[in-house]
Order: sequence, then structure tokens, then C-alpha cells
Amino acid sequence: MKSLAFALMLLPLPAWADDPSIEAVHAQKSGGDWSFSVTLKHPDSGWDHYADGWEVLDAEGKRLGYRLLAHPHEREQPFTRSLGGVTIPADTDKVFIRAHCLVAGWGAQMFEVALSE
Repeated sequence: MKSLAFALMLLPLPAWADDPSIEAVHAQKSGGDWSFSVTLKHPDSGWDHYADGWEVLDAEGKRLGYRLLAHPHEREQPFTRSLGGVTIPADTDKVFIRAHCLVAGWGAQMFEVALSE
């Protein structure tokens, strides 16, 4: 029994990672498209673990836009990045922002954004 307990201690532990937190979103219509500025907070710890993107979704979960975050922001927390040229269907009055972590995947938080012109 002791050897089994010892063997279990040697197994690798799962990587526990915090989801990126969406702190704020600013949406602005520009011509026929929209631009989004999203402020994220995440305990980035280097190239192996950082918030690596966020997306704009409609109410049915269809992706309308995606912003790749190409590097960690260890010394810049929270941080804001923008995405322009997002086409939103005319009958859409709200969208959702969801963030992604390189380790944990898509976060559970769905930040709702009311669209007004």
C-alpha cells in the first residue's frame, strides 16, 4: 500500500491555470464595421503560459472576430488590445467576448457587450 501511495506522488500534477479575466470592453462602430478594445488580466508567466487571444461571438456562438495575442504580458497587467474591421450583422444588438489562455484554453467568462451606434 505504501508503494502505491509513493507511486501516485510521482505522477505529474495537472497544470492549474487561471482563466484570463476580461476587465473592460469598448466597442465602437466605424463605417460599416466595429472595433473592439478589450482589457484582459491574466497571470502570464512566460512563453509557456499566457493569455494568447480573445474572440467576438454572436448570441449563437458564431465567431465574428478573433484577436491573436502573440506574446506574454508579464509586466503589463492588465493590458488592452484592439481589433478593428469586425462585421456585425445589422439585427445584432449584443455580442460576447471570450478570452483564451495557452494552457487552460477558452475561459468560462462570456463578457456581454451591448452594441449602440
